[in-house]
Amino acid sequence: CSEQAAHTVSHRPVLESPRSACFLCYPGYPCALVYRHILFHKPATVIHLFHTLSGLALAAFNFGPQIFHSVLCVVIQFLMLRLMGRTVTTILSSFTFQMVYLLAGYYYTATEEYDIKWTMPHCVLTLKLIGLAFDYYDGGKEPSQLNEDQKKGALPSVPSLLEVGGFSYFYGGFLVGPQFTMRSYQKLVAGELTDCPGQPPNSVIPAMKRFGLGLLCLVIYTIFSPYYPDSYYLTDEYEAQPFWYRCVFILLWAKVILYKYVSCWVIEGVCILTGLGYNGVVDGKHQWDACANMKVWLFETTPLFGGTILSFNINTNAWAARHIFKRLKFVGNKTLSHVATLLFLTIWHGLHSGYFLCFSMEFFIITVERQALALVKDSPLLTKVSNSALYPLIYIIQQFVHWLFMGYPLVPFCLFTYDKWLKVYSSVYFCGHVFFLATYLIIPYLRKALVPKKERSEKKQD
Repeated sequence: CSEQAAHTVSHRPVLESPRSACFLCYPGYPCALVYRHILFHKPATVIHLFHTLSGLALAAFNFGPQIFHSVLCVVIQFLMLRLMGRTVTTILSSFTFQMVYLLAGYYYTATEEYDIKWTMPHCVLTLKLIGLAFDYYDGGKEPSQLNEDQKKGALPSVPSLLEVGGFSYFYGGFLVGPQFTMRSYQKLVAGELTDCPGQPPNSVIPAMKRFGLGLLCLVIYTIFSPYYPDSYYLTDEYEAQPFWYRCVFILLWAKVILYKYVSCWVIEGVCILTGLGYNGVVDGKHQWDACANMKVWLFETTPLFGGTILSFNINTNAWAARHIFKRLKFVGNKTLSHVATLLFLTIWHGLHSGYFLCFSMEFFIITVERQALALVKDSPLLTKVSNSALYPLIYIIQQFVHWLFMGYPLVPFCLFTYDKWLKVYSSVYFCGHVFFLATYLIIPYLRKALVPKKERSEKKQD
């Protein structure tokens, strides 16, 4: 529960067209083939140089001279590690500088539309560089002072500038993620992330399967997205539609709009192809999901908001849990740690009011859902009904509510500004706010009516 509390549906980065996804994701595949067939047995310096230069080339192709911003931040981060050492000052300086630089970029490049510009990969890089400072700091602690995640990421020594460059610009993660640690990158370069010691990993088939799944999601988005454009919300035609139609449009729009994220994040076959996605052996089978950013089956089948969160942008959410939520343990309050984590992710996404409304609404939805699930668990009657032959009907109703109100907080996230999202929410009479507020207020009375007194008293003691 504590890790799930740190999660939210984090959406960065967003791509506005299938063509964008191709330009940003697919070039990594030929780079991965070069690494596998030519560079796998080469010295670490050569591999770092290849990763740095190939990543810079992809960045220059997409963003031109604006790659200056990422180069500057990478160099300054390296100097902080070298000159400040393993200190809290290093972490605070890194966190402050990288976040302020990103937010300044948002401020000076912001429009009322989502443009593909240098801030898109830079938000991914920002988390990498901040995480690097945390991992270097952890490397100076005793292992007994670290949790399992921190032990895996802790750096025993300061990396070289070329190593930081290769880690930052690795073509499998620079432009759209996923997040991974410097230790994982070092193991990749050392040839340790393979199911065949001393040889390139046997990962071509798993990588192509993931590539194919990503391509399928991209095709789905390409076909259906023209029927559900964001701009339709702001038309007179949308306002003239019946209330039920406006609500159903939000449901279908959300389902389609999320495929552009799914298609982008599922194409992490590049990481699988190089070996970075290798995750050891489970039940005698080699796993290739270390960099998996989506659990597509869970995403498609879960009727719960929490299930969608656990299936979506996994590595960014794991980064937030590891470096924000868990490190706020000293606060002594999970709710405050959760709120702080959400606030960080909100600001990291950008400065538009829509982001703040989206994440605050998602926090409230998850809170209500947990209370509802606890009520079902504690109530013998509701538990019996949920496990009865009526479950298929309950599942359909859950899915309808799930996707309707999954889309509801996405509206301000995608429309950005106050005047736009307020117009849409007004047109549906703030139904999401009303529904969850009413549910939140009713649950305590339902608990009194449906949960035996003994169960309620034990719950209070817990």
